[in-house]
Amino acid sequence: MNSVRCPICSKPMPGQATEWPDYPFCSPKCRKIDLGRWLGEKYRVPGDDQSKPEDTSKDDESP
Repeated sequence: MNSVRCPICSKPMPGQATEWPDYPFCSPKCRKIDLGRWLGEKYRVPGDDQSKPEDTSKDDESP
């Protein structure tokens, strides 16, 4: 039987995923560490480099 490991601390997590309320993490602490890494931009989703879109709204212009 293959055991899953917590992606943060590598702790083995034996049993079914349904037995772990914080799956895929072993604990609320590891879940919060992961969230902090996302919010701190340590993780990034790969994609095309795009500059920020220009503001094209016409709200400030008068007719």
